[in-house]
Amino acid sequence: MSKSESTVYQSHVRVERVKGSLRRAYLPAEGQPIWFGVHSEIAEHYGVDMSVHEAHATTIDYVVAATAG
Repeated sequence: MSKSESTVYQSHVRVERVKGSLRRAYLPAEGQPIWFGVHSEIAEHYGVDMSVHEAHATTIDYVVAATAG
């Protein structure tokens, strides 16, 4: 395998399902876990009662932010 074909970086991420749509993700270079959940129209779509659950950014919010940068 030539140097150009070798793996340069491998991300080590761990995600834990806490309850329902709430997940805790451990990402490299972050000192604290990142919380994923649902909010607004997404919560409504999935029938999540936001009076019971705290709003958190969704995984798609992070994907959009990552690609926009």
